[in-house]
Amino acid sequence: MIGAIGVLIGAFLRLFRARRILLLEHLALRQQLAVYRRRHPRPQLAAFDKLFWVLARKFWSGWKRALIMVSPETVVRWHRSGFALYWRAISSARRIVGRRRISKEVRDLIFRMVAENSTWGAPRIHGELLMLGFDVSERTASRWMRRAPRALSPSSVGSPSYATTAN
Repeated sequence: MIGAIGVLIGAFLRLFRARRILLLEHLALRQQLAVYRRRHPRPQLAAFDKLFWVLARKFWSGWKRALIMVSPETVVRWHRSGFALYWRAISSARRIVGRRRISKEVRDLIFRMVAENSTWGAPRIHGELLMLGFDVSERTASRWMRRAPRALSPSSVGSPSYATTAN
C-alpha cells in the first residue's frame, strides 16, 4: 500500500515538472534499461554508453538524479580520461617545425647561378629565384651559395632550362 502511495505522489509531482527535464530523465532511464536488457550476466557498458553519460553530464544539470547503474564519480572519471586522451592525441601529433627542405632542383639552380655569375650575391640570387617562382629565403640562398662547388663549368651543373642572363 505504501508503494502505491509513493507511485501516486511521484506521478503527481511529475505533473509539475518541466517537459524538457522529464524527457531527459526518460531518455536517461531508457538508456540504462537498454544496458540491462543485454544478454550478459553482468551488464557491460560500451563506449557509446559512456559517451552518452559524459554528454549528459555536460549538457544536463539533473543527470545525477537519473543515474542508477554507476556512481556519478565514475562518469566524471570517464569525462576526465576522455579529456586526457584528447589532449594526449593533440600533443603527440608530429608537426613539421621550421621551414620546409629545399628541393634538389632549387639547390642545383643556386649552384648554377653561383657558377655562371660570380659577382652575384645572395640578394640577387634570392630575387632571381623569386622571379622564377621559387619561395626561398635570402638566408637559405646564402647558405647554399657557401656550399656551391667553385670549380664547376656551367654545362655540368644543370639543364639549359634554368639558364639566366647576367647583367
